[in-house]
Amino acid sequence: MFDYTFLLEWAQFAVRWLHVVTAIAWIGSSFYFIALDLGLRPEPGAPKGVTGAAWQVHGGGFYHIQKYMVAPERMPDELTWFKWESYMTWVSGFAMLMLLYWAQSQFYLIDPRVMDLPTWGAIAISAGSLTIGWILYDLLCKSKLGENSTTLMVLLYVILVAMAWGYTQVFSGRAALLHLGAFTATIMTANVFLIIMPNQRIVVADLKAGRTPDPKYGKIAKQRSTHNNYLTLPVVFLMLSNHYPLAFASEYNWLIASLVFLMGVTIRHFFNTHHAHKGAPWWTWGVTVVLFLICVWLSTFTGTGEGDDTEAALSPIEARFAQAAGFDQVTDIVLGRCSMCHATEPGGFDAITRAPKGVHLETPAQIARAAHQIYVQAGLTHAMPPGNLSFMEASERKVIRDWYEAATRG
Repeated sequence: MFDYTFLLEWAQFAVRWLHVVTAIAWIGSSFYFIALDLGLRPEPGAPKGVTGAAWQVHGGGFYHIQKYMVAPERMPDELTWFKWESYMTWVSGFAMLMLLYWAQSQFYLIDPRVMDLPTWGAIAISAGSLTIGWILYDLLCKSKLGENSTTLMVLLYVILVAMAWGYTQVFSGRAALLHLGAFTATIMTANVFLIIMPNQRIVVADLKAGRTPDPKYGKIAKQRSTHNNYLTLPVVFLMLSNHYPLAFASEYNWLIASLVFLMGVTIRHFFNTHHAHKGAPWWTWGVTVVLFLICVWLSTFTGTGEGDDTEAALSPIEARFAQAAGFDQVTDIVLGRCSMCHATEPGGFDAITRAPKGVHLETPAQIARAAHQIYVQAGLTHAMPPGNLSFMEASERKVIRDWYEAATRG
């Protein structure tokens, strides 16, 4: 029972749980401090150096918050740093990338119909590409162009669109959007690790040494924090996209991802403006809905993720499943129990008009390509068919397990 796939599934579940928990903590604190910063107002009688204050109520208690433009004259005995939420979100996300897309690269990372890469080559591109965005973005921020916030955001958007298209030319649709999210998240965490935290440490060191801190460090940190604020929602969308083939398995998946970044801007603009007490720009929601409807329309154009792949050559690992003992029996079982829904034109149930998760199981080649999903969903567990609507028997599930184990043995 405790085979490699079984243990890998639980490892992925555990790391995904950690990733979600740390992401909630990071996003929550990030959104809170942006809203707090925008909502601060001058306060009569405030201590020297305080540029704004706010009163808040939560959980039955009242909180009085003050912000110093640079820093207080004397450092407090205890100072809370917000950094580990960001670091652990990236670390756990990178661990997920390795467990899912590297350890199972032939299933999720490589698509021969897009680019027939060796495993080592795909992993090298995956790892190396994550650093490119940060290098370009950091150079732009530190250049003369970085002094104009609007120009900088436009150039960052151009980089993201270029990477969205580039990833779809190399990886599977599912992996392309996930990597775009990881690419963006790397920029965000690097902002915290390499810019925001070092700048804050410089300010603290100056205060302890009796020097007056340079306000430029706070200005730079705030710029990077604002960028993170606008990038957060698109990253969440991209991380969720691997569960929805209508997003990743379409011809224009890269364009859908590009529009999602614009939706992130319109949504955050509404909340940032509202928190700054500058009114409620409701027009942003109209623009967001229009952008989303365009994404829905673009998803109707079928791409490599859902196209006819019956003629595509099997990769070596897929061929191993097709040649393993019991494959003919498994093919008959899947065609009889699963293919009525997992078809180009599903005919099993009125409520199912597209193959669930974009998985097609109508040919031996497609069944070999989906070996891992079939094993986990219908062999190790009873997740599929849902509610056992096609009455798959226990003996048939055992045939699936025996076939998969025969193919992966050794």
